[in-house]
Amino acid sequence: MPALPSSITEPFWEQFHTVLPPIEDTHPLGCHRPRIPDRVVFDKLIQSLVLGAAYERIADASCSATTIRRRRDEWITAGVFGILEQICLEAYDKIIGLDFENIVVDGCITKAPCGGEAAGRSPVDRGKQGTKRSLLTDSAGIPLGCVTAAASAHDSPLLAPTLAKLDRFAGHLPDRITVHLDAGYDSKKTRPC
Repeated sequence: MPALPSSITEPFWEQFHTVLPPIEDTHPLGCHRPRIPDRVVFDKLIQSLVLGAAYERIADASCSATTIRRRRDEWITAGVFGILEQICLEAYDKIIGLDFENIVVDGCITKAPCGGEAAGRSPVDRGKQGTKRSLLTDSAGIPLGCVTAAASAHDSPLLAPTLAKLDRFAGHLPDRITVHLDAGYDSKKTRPC
């Protein structure tokens, strides 16, 4: 049973399908099991996002949890989700409008029990693995970019790379931008001279 009606997922699929990389069959004899269609994996990813379920819970005879993970990683490596993020933000800006005059930057620490490239000791969770996300939003809370670092990283060094996420909107930015920050960013690195 689909997580969303086809009237909603079909336009998403059409946009998603246009940015997928070409499929390369690298098996020398061509005698391996046939590749699960991208549309099936896409539907499983939508189910996981909508229902908040683990891949193991939505896997069935049509697609295994391992296939979902592999294809997701393949699409991440190919930059598919970054392209879709930009398309979504541009569409939102055209339809509703992003407020670039007032932007907000804030950080949060999250758990990272499986580690990862950016994971580090968390200062608030007894030294367990964690990551810090420095998030950039417009005044309505629409995410514009995110930078990930080790949980022990201070907020102020993350400000410049987080604000650099605005570069992808270069043609749409106003002359004057007000950046709203909390006390975690109050340091010599972030204060104007």
